[in-house]
Amino acid sequence: MMIDSNDATPGQAVYSKRLLRVYDWWVLGISNQWIWKCPSAKLLDFYNQHVSNNHLDVGVGTGYFLDRCEFPEPPPRVALMDLNANSLDSAAGRIARYHPETYQANVLKKIKLDAEGFDSIGINYLLHCLPGSIEEKARCLDHLSPYLNRGGTIFGSTLLSQGVRRSGAARRLMGFYNKKGIFGNTRDDLDGLTVALEKRFAEVQVEVIGCVALFCGKKFEG
Repeated sequence: MMIDSNDATPGQAVYSKRLLRVYDWWVLGISNQWIWKCPSAKLLDFYNQHVSNNHLDVGVGTGYFLDRCEFPEPPPRVALMDLNANSLDSAAGRIARYHPETYQANVLKKIKLDAEGFDSIGINYLLHCLPGSIEEKARCLDHLSPYLNRGGTIFGSTLLSQGVRRSGAARRLMGFYNKKGIFGNTRDDLDGLTVALEKRFAEVQVEVIGCVALFCGKKFEG
């Protein structure tokens, strides 16, 4: 069966209201700590290092990290983008105190926003849910980049299948998610991720914890 590399639907369709109620417990608690070997506290620290007061979060999950991270100066401008309306509603409700903007969009296709640019864009646990090779799914970076201000930072994390150490439990669970279409990361590797980022951004940094790659890059000033 051919996989449509523009179709982000399978990776986000699983996020029903029912699943989102257990997402924090299963993904951010059990899976991150014991299977992927990257505790959520590490991801929260990464948010605190890179989030700005003018932030767009893409692939928002439940809004867990936006709810807990420390913005440089409150109140921040926060925007949410996701293809799944359930995730948008969940995250927007969780951070209602920030009056977030919400945008429903497929990041694998060109995005049209009637909005001012952002100083930071977060794509936490997004890439491994997209179909195709690293270079194919990196098109989302091209589609988001016009909305990142000069000198702004894009940052995030993703689960890799190659170029990192994976436990037996990680290989099995990742294989299951790929078979179900929830993940699309069977070909995702550390070198490919690094190359894709360096082609598009300046001052790229990639750190591996367990089988999770945490990455960031600044938009070129030119």
